[in-house]
Amino acid sequence: MGRWAAFVFLLLLFCPAGAAAQVNSELSRDTTKWFNRTHRVSEITVRSKRSRYSRKNNPAVELMKKVIAAKRRTDLSNRDYYQYRKYQKLTFAANEVVPSDFEHGLLSKIPGALNQIEPCLMTNKLILPVTVSETVTRRIYRKRPKAEKDIVEGERSEGIEQFFQSGDILTSALKDFFTDVNIYDDQIRLLQHPFTSPIGKDAIRFYRFYIQDTLSVSGDSCIHLHFLPNNQQDFGFRGDIYIIKDSSYQVKRCELSIPQRSEVNFVDGMMILQEFTKSPDGDWLLTTDDMIVELELFDFMQKAAVIRNTRITDYAFGPIAPGEFEGRPALSSEPGAKRRSQEYWQQNRQVELTRSEQNMGNFLGTMERGGAFKYIMMGLKLLVENFIETGVGGRPSKVDIGPVNTMVTSNFIDGFRTRLSAQTTANLNPHFFMSGYYARGWKSRKNYYKGELTYSFNAKEYMPHEQPLRNITLSSTYDVCAPTDKFMSTDKDNVFASFKWTTVDKMMFYNRQQLKMVREEVWGLRSTLTVTAEENEPCGQLRFVTLADKARAEASGGGVTAPSRSIRTTEVRAELRYAPGEKLVYTKQRSRPINRDAPVLTLSHAMGVGGLLGGQYRYNFTEATFFKRIWAKSWGKVDVDLRAGAQWNQVPFPLLIMPAANLSYVVQRGTFELINNMEFLNDRYASLDVSWDMNGKLFNRLPLIKHLKWREFLAVRALWGDLTDKNNPMLARNAGSSVLMQFPEGSYVMNPSTPYVEVAVGVHNVFRFFHIEYVRRLTYLDLPTATKHGVRFKFTLKF
Repeated sequence: MGRWAAFVFLLLLFCPAGAAAQVNSELSRDTTKWFNRTHRVSEITVRSKRSRYSRKNNPAVELMKKVIAAKRRTDLSNRDYYQYRKYQKLTFAANEVVPSDFEHGLLSKIPGALNQIEPCLMTNKLILPVTVSETVTRRIYRKRPKAEKDIVEGERSEGIEQFFQSGDILTSALKDFFTDVNIYDDQIRLLQHPFTSPIGKDAIRFYRFYIQDTLSVSGDSCIHLHFLPNNQQDFGFRGDIYIIKDSSYQVKRCELSIPQRSEVNFVDGMMILQEFTKSPDGDWLLTTDDMIVELELFDFMQKAAVIRNTRITDYAFGPIAPGEFEGRPALSSEPGAKRRSQEYWQQNRQVELTRSEQNMGNFLGTMERGGAFKYIMMGLKLLVENFIETGVGGRPSKVDIGPVNTMVTSNFIDGFRTRLSAQTTANLNPHFFMSGYYARGWKSRKNYYKGELTYSFNAKEYMPHEQPLRNITLSSTYDVCAPTDKFMSTDKDNVFASFKWTTVDKMMFYNRQQLKMVREEVWGLRSTLTVTAEENEPCGQLRFVTLADKARAEASGGGVTAPSRSIRTTEVRAELRYAPGEKLVYTKQRSRPINRDAPVLTLSHAMGVGGLLGGQYRYNFTEATFFKRIWAKSWGKVDVDLRAGAQWNQVPFPLLIMPAANLSYVVQRGTFELINNMEFLNDRYASLDVSWDMNGKLFNRLPLIKHLKWREFLAVRALWGDLTDKNNPMLARNAGSSVLMQFPEGSYVMNPSTPYVEVAVGVHNVFRFFHIEYVRRLTYLDLPTATKHGVRFKFTLKF
């Protein structure tokens, strides 16, 4: 699930319904009958599994081969045009609520909770809906030139996420985890994992099929087949398919579940029901797509459920005006989509709301008026959002205090360090935003600060980093840092990243003034222009000594020490970042991709301007990066991260290229775990980071180990570097240079023909939330700074 999936589960863990709020809602009585029938069929499956299975001369297999071959004829993308309207309701509720919950614990402190519970028709369990969202989307498609768009015509959400300014993360995550299921795809993306479709091209090898019966489904004669994975611990489905009994071999109905022995985390049970309706031209089109997922984070926590009801109507296959496709991103919303009237929803609602869903607004109002609830929400916001809101008496917060996890930390220069940060919100002004911090180093007795002013040309709902970005930001900062802090994906003062595996004693004070302009397009392109004036003063064991100063000190004799200087740069930097189809969620601190399925390509160039605002150096630095996640079906996923760059001019070592070293024990994406601080300095580099999450493919087949549900992780990280002669301070030709500086102790020149390589072997899903990896360094082992191996970890929750 990744970092923000973990955030969502924290929200589930602490929501008013208990440790994990569950989503549930009443489905139709037809779905109830389907649920009961599915359980009866599962008994037949157990008996058939005991017999020897063979694909040779198996009538079920031969039938499925015809079904798979025939599916191409009904693929909607074969048509020149198509469009339809999709209504979707997503409900989130506490599950298996019992009377004792109202005698003690959180539920006992929430007024109105007892009136909100209702029985679930599917399971007969008591549920407490806490969130419901509805969406009406129009999908249009054109074959030549190919274009497909989803236009949100109506959207509403009501529930506990309204109490959190970053509550959209919950709805966005639920929609991303529990996406639409298209059995005609070879791989079905669900729970952020690929599942092999029962009618996909790999289905015959992955599943076992059994013909059960011939029966009538809604008046159509169908052949009923049951299927299950060869290895029920793999990520796959189990269920039933009903095939029209004619030469078309089309699917009439499909019922999917996950085997009880599956390695999917947190899913106590899942059922998916799809029904297809015959169109006037004879094709079978999906019209009903329902899903229920029962969740259980841990045994001692409240269970949860998610229910998604989807209805697809108004299919049309005539030409669509070209203007419908122009100027729109792949996903867009009509103006006013979030402000539709009750009359609109009454006309477009395809699945009726349950009693508790209809009463959601009154329930939330009752909760908000409860005295104890205010203190509960204060604690939840602090824990989940990492900020303290200052709004009181029901008034929205105009200033948030935080991030909380940066208030106390430590480093080599400051020792114990405290920091107080704050930022304004759109409740104060939707266009102007201010943020900053004051920090104190108690060992160094130094005071640090940052002040930032942002103007957004488009009004924001809460924070300035919401899409699309049209921002200008001016900031001024004085602080201390390690040179490698810039590679961290979190705040450098994050308390969890302050624990280092090596002594970081080479640091510097920086005084930075920066003007940054960002423009972001909804189709994935972000352009950034930054002008920075910065002064760096070395501290700790770091010194900036030019070769000219070193030569004069040596010539004077008498133990004279060459002076350490500060350096000043003025830099103009332009960057293009392209991530088509990327989906972001927003916290109060930053935006994050909800998944990493989108490829990411960046190209940047930084130019140092000498003589402007005190800049001492002229230089040009170009860098390109590429990230791509490759799904390997049941073998998990492979992440590939490629980077390359060049510093074209002669510069002192602080402006050379240093490796992206991670000096903390916590795994950081895109960094090397065993390279020391500034261990290699280059002016040309290329790096490769390949990590393979095997998703338990091997462990699932090992006796005893398979019951632990551990998952394998492998990684290879390599760095090629070169330092051209003009930037090598160790060459005689550069002696006495007023530009080049003496390398710090522990910094070396790489051999261009010998890359740095480290490998990692890890296990994740330990206790369902812990990732641990052993890292081994393979090259440059003879260096005094070399650390040959280490153990790193992180906390993460994944389905």
